[in-house]
Amino acid sequence: MKQARKRLGDLLLETGLITEEQLQTALKEKKENQKIGDALLQRGYITEQQLIEVLEFQLGIPHVSLYRYPFDSKLFSLVSKEFAKRNLLVPLKKEGDRLFVAMADPMDFYAIDDLRLSTGFQIQPAIASKDDITRIIMRYYEVEDSFDSLMALPAEPQEPVLEEEVEDDSPVVKLVNQVLQNAVQQRASDIHIDPHETKIVVRYRIDGMLKTERILPKNMQGVLTTRVKIMANLNITEYRAPQDGRIKVSVNHHAIDLRVSTLPTVFGEKIVMRILDLGSSLNDVAKLGMNKIHLAKFLQLIERPSGMMLITGPTGSGKTSTLYAALNKLNREEVNIITIEDPVEYQLEGINQIQVNQQVGLTFAAGLRSILRQDPNIIMVGEIRDKETADIAVRASLTGHLVLSTLHTNDGLGTITRLIEMGVEPFLVASSLNGIIAQRLVRRVCRDCEEIQEPTVREKEIFSKRGISISKVRRGKGCGTCNMTGYKGRVAIHELVEVDESMKQAIMNREPFSTLRAIAMQNKTIFLLDDGLLKVKQGLTTTEEVLRVITE
Repeated sequence: MKQARKRLGDLLLETGLITEEQLQTALKEKKENQKIGDALLQRGYITEQQLIEVLEFQLGIPHVSLYRYPFDSKLFSLVSKEFAKRNLLVPLKKEGDRLFVAMADPMDFYAIDDLRLSTGFQIQPAIASKDDITRIIMRYYEVEDSFDSLMALPAEPQEPVLEEEVEDDSPVVKLVNQVLQNAVQQRASDIHIDPHETKIVVRYRIDGMLKTERILPKNMQGVLTTRVKIMANLNITEYRAPQDGRIKVSVNHHAIDLRVSTLPTVFGEKIVMRILDLGSSLNDVAKLGMNKIHLAKFLQLIERPSGMMLITGPTGSGKTSTLYAALNKLNREEVNIITIEDPVEYQLEGINQIQVNQQVGLTFAAGLRSILRQDPNIIMVGEIRDKETADIAVRASLTGHLVLSTLHTNDGLGTITRLIEMGVEPFLVASSLNGIIAQRLVRRVCRDCEEIQEPTVREKEIFSKRGISISKVRRGKGCGTCNMTGYKGRVAIHELVEVDESMKQAIMNREPFSTLRAIAMQNKTIFLLDDGLLKVKQGLTTTEEVLRVITE
């Protein structure tokens, strides 16, 4: 008698990968034709690798890692690019009359049947992750043709290439599209195109770290730069001055916004593209990675009718995402929210957003003055850079508006000192500030290759100094999913300083920094380092990562 196959949800419950509550949530919220596995993946309850391992057990179909797999490029002529992309499959090897194929969905019998008819082979499926398959399709089907045709280009022309000369199916267009697609697929936040003396290096910033993606010959520099400039509506004849532009593209039916910046260097123009994912789900306060205490305080502070809430940290520490999440939470029909930003990164429905424009005199300060005449309830200022902006923001918060903004300082308490140094009167700082959040991003331990280890002697010392006990830590040993780094994705660590009466008194009396810190400690403030170490204890990140971003 044939044994009944267990349902995927039950198998995941048995292995302890998900809880009953998570399963019910996914079942309730999933779209009509969505598979339960995809619904669980989308919510981050399981990783693709964990899903594949359970499917391998459930279906009895082997799983294969395509990282460094010895592919036979001749086999790619058997399966067309369109078919491979549509059905997410790639040929692995052939043995006699059998063709082994890696598939994202090995239960897609239509695709298996079509492949059997078109190739004449018996098809033997194996499971592989979607990311792996997409990467291989990019590498073997697309990169090669455009790369070969580009290599055949003559030495670099001296005059710039005109727009008419760049056709839609030309090699350079394909190459730029691939660079963008690869970056989006690898979840990069920035693309760097660096000119060197004899080559061009394309690098991606993934989880805050730059890695070289590919090296191109120097003769491609002219056409590559021109193509990016045309896409961003920049002046292609100007190569001695920096320029800024934007590109809106759709990658794999996904809207992506790119901020483009060019900079003249000794060896030609360096281009950096910041990738803003318009479909990003980071507009939810609960997904910011705050601990329970911070989240409760943060929600309390942003619900206040007036006052100022500041978010601080270096460039690229996720300040804007936190601000947008707060605005999204406050965005209701009965409140008027106006923002002034440089540049407007994400467009939010129902919020009036203003872009700073220095050329016409629309600075942060000038914009803020005009906003105050527009009867706002909540104002968001992209960044407080000078005394004038700081003054107006402080005064706006004292006249019954809630002001949210960012500032570049190393920690929460440093913000108070910085505002006073900018020339804002201490009594104004004291009466306007509600709270300050300092934030950093640390890389998350890869869930597919994490292993539990004993903490080192040095780690135990660091933890005991902060009064935290630790018995085990998690580290990633490196796998194909995380490109052998041991980390995948990032998580934020926070410090939330609430400005209460005793703190206000100390600011007004111009007390030194040490006094402010003592008051914060009395108020049981969880500092950046403490929050980072607590996240190490939870197994989300490693001590090395926390110490990399925080200098105590």
